[in-house]
Amino acid sequence: MATDPKSRDRAKTQTAIVAAARDVLARDGFQGFGINAVARAAGCDKQLIYRYFGGLEGLVDALGADFATWLEDSLGPATPAATYGELSERLILGFMEALRGNVLVQRIAAWEIADPSPLVARLTVARGGAMMAWMAKTRGDLVPPAGVDAPALNLFLIAGVQQLVLSSAAVGSFSGVPLKSDADWDRVRAAAVRIIRAVYGA
Repeated sequence: MATDPKSRDRAKTQTAIVAAARDVLARDGFQGFGINAVARAAGCDKQLIYRYFGGLEGLVDALGADFATWLEDSLGPATPAATYGELSERLILGFMEALRGNVLVQRIAAWEIADPSPLVARLTVARGGAMMAWMAKTRGDLVPPAGVDAPALNLFLIAGVQQLVLSSAAVGSFSGVPLKSDADWDRVRAAAVRIIRAVYGA
């Protein structure tokens, strides 16, 4: 069955608008982010943004869905883990590499603290939802060892990874420890794995 040309055009325009929204957000932050700026960057009439996304909040939700797809892809296939320790390692190390490689998501993470606006909150919810969905698929029927508060431990490690990545981007170190070279990050990965295996077992 042939695809409706109008549907193809709409999908193409929506993709272009979301890409333009990413570009504007990366360049200007939320202070310069708006319907007019995105429409100019996308080379389209701003009415199309209202028609396809319902306005600025809908556009941000589309961005959130785009970031959620990126995160799930970055964490790798959501195939069931053999042990809870393997699950935690895949989550923490995957998130570390994903965040290190995406400057815009780093900025959004910083805005969560420095400028916790409703629009930023929408992106935060989308990212958290994507991580939880990946975890649910990968965890399967696994349960953490008795007495281990796995959600709290993962929260602690994710927060630590996020802080280290942001500090690396801002000043190249954290608390006097360098975070610039591959060797520096090898140390961080090794420390994370050691913590996880100490709690869950190898």
